[in-house]
Amino acid sequence: MAKSMPKSMATDAARNLLAQVKWDDAGLLPAIAQEHASGKVLMVAWMNREALAATIAEGRAVYYSRSRKKLWRKGEESGHQQTVIEMRLDCDGDTLLLQVEQAGGIACHTGRHSCFYRRLENDAWRAVEPVLKDPAAIYRK
Repeated sequence: MAKSMPKSMATDAARNLLAQVKWDDAGLLPAIAQEHASGKVLMVAWMNREALAATIAEGRAVYYSRSRKKLWRKGEESGHQQTVIEMRLDCDGDTLLLQVEQAGGIACHTGRHSCFYRRLENDAWRAVEPVLKDPAAIYRK
């Protein structure tokens, strides 16, 4: 999966695969990004049909931004792309697991390795993972 498929193959495969997915009422599917080497969950995002087809074709994670209402190629601004090693669809066909190689070791827009950096401790959410890079240095606009 790490290498892109030829376009004709990707198109045929995507049509078949997309038909097997149970999309929610908004036409979306939750996608969990898990680091291939460590097994650590990095983030959860959403995909629509176009995003999943692009992910299959390109071999890198492409999500659908619900807030911006458009496709979002992970790392398009930060450089922290996710190369897809393996994809798995759950038993109900309504959740996708992407095993990825995370470029730069940062998946979260806060500059952390994982979006799941807060842990419940004594009735409060506490940050337990360090900021690896200041987001202002990552996202320059």
